Amino acid sequence: MPPPRGQSVEYHDLTSRSSIDSFASVSDWEQAGLVLPSSRSHRSFWRRLWRSTPTWQPQRPRPRRFASPRWSPIRQLLRIGLSFLVVLISCTALFFPSYTRLPPHHQSVVERATQSDQHGRANPRNERIFIAAILYDPEGTITGGRWGESLLQLVDLLGEDNVFLSIYENDSDEQGEQALRQLEDRVACNKSIQSDLRLDLSTFPRVTVPGGAQRVKRTDYLAELRNRALRPLDDPAAQSYDRILYLNDVIFDPIDAVQLLFSTNAADAPDGVARYRAACAVDFINPFKFYDTYATRDLEGYGIGLQFYPWFSTAGHARSRQDVLAQKDAVRVRSCWGGMVAFNATYFQRPDRPVRFRADRDLFYDGSECCIIHADLQDPPAAANVDDRTDSGVYMNPYVRTAYTERSFRWLRTTRRFERLYALVHGIVSRVAGFPRFNPRRTEIAGEVVRERVWVPDARHSNGGSYQTVERVADNDGFCGDGFGGKRGLQLIREHRQPGEDGWEEIPVPVA
Repeated sequence: MPPPRGQSVEYHDLTSRSSIDSFASVSDWEQAGLVLPSSRSHRSFWRRLWRSTPTWQPQRPRPRRFASPRWSPIRQLLRIGLSFLVVLISCTALFFPSYTRLPPHHQSVVERATQSDQHGRANPRNERIFIAAILYDPEGTITGGRWGESLLQLVDLLGEDNVFLSIYENDSDEQGEQALRQLEDRVACNKSIQSDLRLDLSTFPRVTVPGGAQRVKRTDYLAELRNRALRPLDDPAAQSYDRILYLNDVIFDPIDAVQLLFSTNAADAPDGVARYRAACAVDFINPFKFYDTYATRDLEGYGIGLQFYPWFSTAGHARSRQDVLAQKDAVRVRSCWGGMVAFNATYFQRPDRPVRFRADRDLFYDGSECCIIHADLQDPPAAANVDDRTDSGVYMNPYVRTAYTERSFRWLRTTRRFERLYALVHGIVSRVAGFPRFNPRRTEIAGEVVRERVWVPDARHSNGGSYQTVERVADNDGFCGDGFGGKRGLQLIREHRQPGEDGWEEIPVPVA
């Protein structure tokens, strides 16, 4: 029960009374029949008033059971440290935010996109854009939700006459098919929107796995689906395009997509035109955690460090990490994806061996099809400067960010403001955790004869095969080899998928 009004808390916390005090309160002495000295029997009115007013009574200090200084040295240090941390975080977020203040050539895109409602307002040079996407959307929540709306806004920003849209969807249900057709009716540009209600896997390449079964690798499967969205480019009568934008089923801002297309690596160009072989967004699985580690390699081909800013490790020359810390919009890398990628369309439309998605040839040293396509876009490095190359034409643009949930996407503009504070911790912890993982094929040069340890299927062997060291000609995608140090198992398509099961399963790496 709280103390009566006007009383101090200490009034109720007095120490044990003396033998006389314990009989009764001061006002009850006569009623208790106590005989007191005459000198105390006639107190003055004012003295009695003073004593009867609890707030004014002098209180004896309550003895402290554990006496200690008000602020011990440790507590003072903690207090100072906490205050410093609060000031540091506040100053960083307010005055030194990460990837928040757009460069002028990015800001001009935003102004063009927002200060007019004219079709094609964000594409002043009328560049021809081929937009491609593959979807698995049985319930229609992607094409019928925010992704579909963002796509329509993007087409409007680029101009309907400048865009060709190609969507390929597989294994959809009735709801998904209906949502896809509703989106098709709303798209005003030229388009090819295809769907297979039941995907026939008999035409997909197969590999022999331990035990002798013939299965479809996940990377072969995804490469084939991605190429189906590019099929309109195979038409001899197809128009030529300036850029290709490949979209995943991510949450994205259409203005960000325009910036990726037209602003990445354009700052130093005399004519202001973006120059790249490929330019990627940065995708997030939550407001802090970078997602696409499987397809991302730094400029020297190393896998990334821990999955938070600045993402790349200190291995080698660490040029990719340095570019991120310098807040560049064209972070030099060898491969990336990020849920949204812009390509120079020239490489996909050349008459001789146009670039398409493909998988790695080995079973248990699989590289992502989204990494290998960048290997095919680049000129092979000279044997003498694998680690000394200064550019690849492939860039990651951290001003452009995507996410896989609405909640994560909403938080990205806030969480990025504090990112600069993570760099020191990221470098230390990545080293302690052993990142990046060792990849023995990282420095291979296409065309060189190399000795590699590979899995060779053999039905006569108890494990269905064995690891053997073979001599062969190196491909150009050695750096795409598993960023987890060759420890990832083989991912295979689950052909008879049951409700609740993932679309693929993983076979562990066989014992040597």
